Amino acid sequence: MEINHGVRPRRGRPRDPDAEPRIRRYAVQLLLERGFDGMTVDDVAEAAGVGKATIYRRWASKELLANDAMADLFDIEIPDADTGSIAGDLRQVYRYALNFANTERGLAVIRLAVSESSRDERSAAIYRQLLERRIALTRAALNRARSRGEPVKSTADPVLMVEWMAGVFVIRALTGQPMPPPEEADRLAEVTLRAILEPSGPQIRSEGQPVHSEFGDPADPT
Repeated sequence: MEINHGVRPRRGRPRDPDAEPRIRRYAVQLLLERGFDGMTVDDVAEAAGVGKATIYRRWASKELLANDAMADLFDIEIPDADTGSIAGDLRQVYRYALNFANTERGLAVIRLAVSESSRDERSAAIYRQLLERRIALTRAALNRARSRGEPVKSTADPVLMVEWMAGVFVIRALTGQPMPPPEEADRLAEVTLRAILEPSGPQIRSEGQPVHSEFGDPADPT
């Protein structure tokens, strides 16, 4: 007869390792379909095939679940980049962002952000946190570039770097114009690079005309 040395047997179902990603996935799906008000923890639990208690053990409120689910979506679709140069980082992140913005889900996220944020402060808070997260990653990229000795201006502002690109997406969504295609990533990144990098070499000709910078002259049609 086997002796039990005071060890109590574990009861209940084993922990489902796929539960958290599944819950986040269905939370995003219901957010996009119904908005924040229409998404309920009950419906997320039913869609994900878990009990409400499973969700509340991980997220104390619907707001926290929505925040985490959207942050996870952006981490997957627009991951951070560390290529070894600020130019490479920007170009890679812009390609990720443009690829996502040109998908059905990406466009739905942008449209939901525009419509819900102006109506519901809780929704606005979700998208503010997403922007703040991207700003923090951009600030870290600038700091890495400076530590490598890249000529990043002291005035380079990670807030404006993120907001100008986000503004392109919002304006396109509001006006019904197509999003810039992924092939535009390098050109859009160069706009940012001209703003944040110190110019290299002499910049003014003797006759007073500006010389093209390393990334091209924005006034040059070629």
